[in-house]
Amino acid sequence: MRGARWVLVMLLGVSPVAVGAERLPELQADPGRSSVSGLSSGAFMAVQYQVAFSASTLGVGVVAGGPYACASVTPGGLVGCMSGAPRGEASFAAADAAASAGKIDPLAGLARSRVYLFSGSRDETVVPAVVAAVAVFYRRAGVAEANLRAVTDLPAGHAFLSPAAEHPCEVTEAPYLNTCPAPAGEGAYDQAGAILDHLYGPLQPPAADPPPPLAFDQREFGGSDLADTGYLYLPEACRAGRGRECAVHVVFHGCRQGVAAVGDAITVRAGYNRWAETNRIIVLYPQVAPSLLPFNPRGCWDWWGYTGADFASRSAPQLAAIRAMVERLTH
Repeated sequence: MRGARWVLVMLLGVSPVAVGAERLPELQADPGRSSVSGLSSGAFMAVQYQVAFSASTLGVGVVAGGPYACASVTPGGLVGCMSGAPRGEASFAAADAAASAGKIDPLAGLARSRVYLFSGSRDETVVPAVVAAVAVFYRRAGVAEANLRAVTDLPAGHAFLSPAAEHPCEVTEAPYLNTCPAPAGEGAYDQAGAILDHLYGPLQPPAADPPPPLAFDQREFGGSDLADTGYLYLPEACRAGRGRECAVHVVFHGCRQGVAAVGDAITVRAGYNRWAETNRIIVLYPQVAPSLLPFNPRGCWDWWGYTGADFASRSAPQLAAIRAMVERLTH
């Protein structure tokens, strides 16, 4: 069994537990101030999480992602959802049915959500119409226009945007981290700051050089396809029993974008930690690993059902695992 595990490490880039990975701590963070964001499969997953746990998740940042249960309600499934024209109304109907069945939180909680949406005009992986359907979904859920921010005027490829990125704006290439000029024409667009400002703002200025995130052992949380190791950014102000003053933000990486594949591109260079340090925001970076069984060779989060038919419900393996992590941090 151990030999087979190391074959998988070599073939798929899966890493064993990081040296120094410890138990995820109980920090007593504010349970009413959790939020999520992500890119691509991570953006689909962020929407699923926020909808499933809307009673306790104040908002979501969606970078090149689609609406709730998109692959289940869009002709063509996964492919149709990414490159076709998914319907936000159909996703809302699916969420309504799931809530009525008790599989997700009541939809009344969605009306209070704060929602950031981003679609690059040069993104051919998840086309702009897919992100537009997310706006339809949240408007149908009663989200006020003041709480819905959509950024669609940058010529970005399929990527997070960060001043610390090496790739130019229009590229779609690993590590899927690009630099684009800010819409106002002043410097580079800081997407992590824009997301956190919309969810929690106004924010204090970011730290110049925050410390690296901590590695923690994800294995105790189960969850189909989770990597052995996840990462946590813990601001100094949230240590030593002061967690109740802090929020929790979960960042879902995209396909082929976990630490084993792209190093610290998301956990450091995306820029969340700089803002988190000065604004009392604990940042959780869960990791999903590539696998052959279930078939997930690119290390994507499950937004189409590879872990089972209830992949978008509170009891879904990955959603339940991340929820358990958030509950650990808020207790």
